[in-house]
Amino acid sequence: MNRPHAQAPARSEFADALRKGLLIGSAVLAALWPPQLTGPPPAGASHRAGEQPGPPAVAPRAAAPAVTRLADFAGTRPSTDVRRMAHWIVRSGDHRTLAFVIVDKKDAKVYAFDPNGRLQAVVPALLGSARGDDTVPGIGERPVAQVLPHERTTPAGRFVAEMGLSASRGEDVVWVDYDAAVSMHRVLRKKERLAALSSPGIADNRMSYGCINLPVAFFENVLRPAVKGPGAVIYVLPETRPLQSVFASFQDVVPALQLAQH
Repeated sequence: MNRPHAQAPARSEFADALRKGLLIGSAVLAALWPPQLTGPPPAGASHRAGEQPGPPAVAPRAAAPAVTRLADFAGTRPSTDVRRMAHWIVRSGDHRTLAFVIVDKKDAKVYAFDPNGRLQAVVPALLGSARGDDTVPGIGERPVAQVLPHERTTPAGRFVAEMGLSASRGEDVVWVDYDAAVSMHRVLRKKERLAALSSPGIADNRMSYGCINLPVAFFENVLRPAVKGPGAVIYVLPETRPLQSVFASFQDVVPALQLAQH
């Protein structure tokens, strides 16, 4: 009757086999089941399961500083009024992206700029013999011989240039103020006018009836192509009044720019 004693080893072997099976099963499950994170998710891992992470965030690029546009005088040294006026024209866009011309009556010079504000040429000019910035009403309807000496002014202001024809000389001109019969044209081929235009000083540059006499090459190669092409605006600067009194929206932009740079 030793059978009960014989069953004990069998139960022990069975228990050992069961424990080994449990250990092996736990190891397999541990290998197949991914470890659980207990800390905070890594940076950029906030996407949902099954989604691919997006590209890394890129910091916005700083905006480029605004470029302040001013007139380019190509190394020339204009008068203060011409410099102030040209800078304002370019900065404000008053020329409406057209070529523009500045007539400096005080210095008897004419400056021509392209639509981007780059100086194309500067030349001497002959102007009205009488100093002043206004025209006499109805003067354009009178014969030249009836224009009195004190009425022979070159008017100041902003004018849109137009090509036209001089009935008296039979050649093309650029109208500045058609109603006042004031134009820009080639210098009259008169000895005294040619001499005055070529002289180094400006004392003798005031001798016309109000029109602006120019060197022939400048008129034909610079002024006329600009007016016949995209068009041009002519600014005749005053000689008896400040710029603000003639050009109502004028602002001196140079001091403001200098202040902003400090």
